[in-house]
Amino acid sequence: MIELLPGLGGASLVAAAVVVVLGYGVMGLTGFGATIFAVPMLALLLPLKLVVPMMLFFDILGTASIAWGSRRQVAWRELARLVPFMLLGQAVGLSLLVQAPAAPLLVSLGVFVLANAAWSLWAPPARQVIAAGWAVPVGSVGGVFSALFGTGGPVYATFFTRRIAEPGAVRATSAMLILLSASIRGVLYASAGLYQHDGLLATVALLLPCSALGVWAGSRLHRALPPHRARRVLIGVLALGGLAVIAKGLAS
Repeated sequence: MIELLPGLGGASLVAAAVVVVLGYGVMGLTGFGATIFAVPMLALLLPLKLVVPMMLFFDILGTASIAWGSRRQVAWRELARLVPFMLLGQAVGLSLLVQAPAAPLLVSLGVFVLANAAWSLWAPPARQVIAAGWAVPVGSVGGVFSALFGTGGPVYATFFTRRIAEPGAVRATSAMLILLSASIRGVLYASAGLYQHDGLLATVALLLPCSALGVWAGSRLHRALPPHRARRVLIGVLALGGLAVIAKGLAS
């Protein structure tokens, strides 16, 4: 019998599969956003320090297909601006993930998710171009949250939407940067021993097709459905997920 992560079976396994499909449907639609959607939901079922390294495998699969299919649209110069500062941020984020207690991490994740939902509602228009120097704080902060929660994608996308005019290029560049970030994080997580938990890799293997299904469905929707149509629904789900994770963290 396949050994999965403790506490993941029956209804909780079905719930996890649905969350992964929906999360990577968001990624297929926009090029980012899978983890900020899925991690808070999965953290209600599993310890956060298991959810974050597990999601990395799904990120690599999901972003690789999007990045390869749209590689000619990647804005390489804008991507390169963020990478050095992303690496610095990831070192800090990994240290926090390994050493910080679970409850403060959950509360921090919930606050981050709520902040992203609020930003999505009240951010200034995307056509308001920002200076290239914003790559320093954006890359650093995105790197911290990438390593800590796997949720750096929306931070990077905020920069790209204000530096790149074409929405398709924003999607492609975001996916390529998340792929690069996930690949580096895989090495960092392995070196920190985060893949030594019993049942983790078996759970990844079982749920991996769910992420592929989500990306496929989201990519098809991307061709037919403008992303802003689903925006308010996604923001509402993000807000609920953020509040639920905060409540769990405060109750721990």
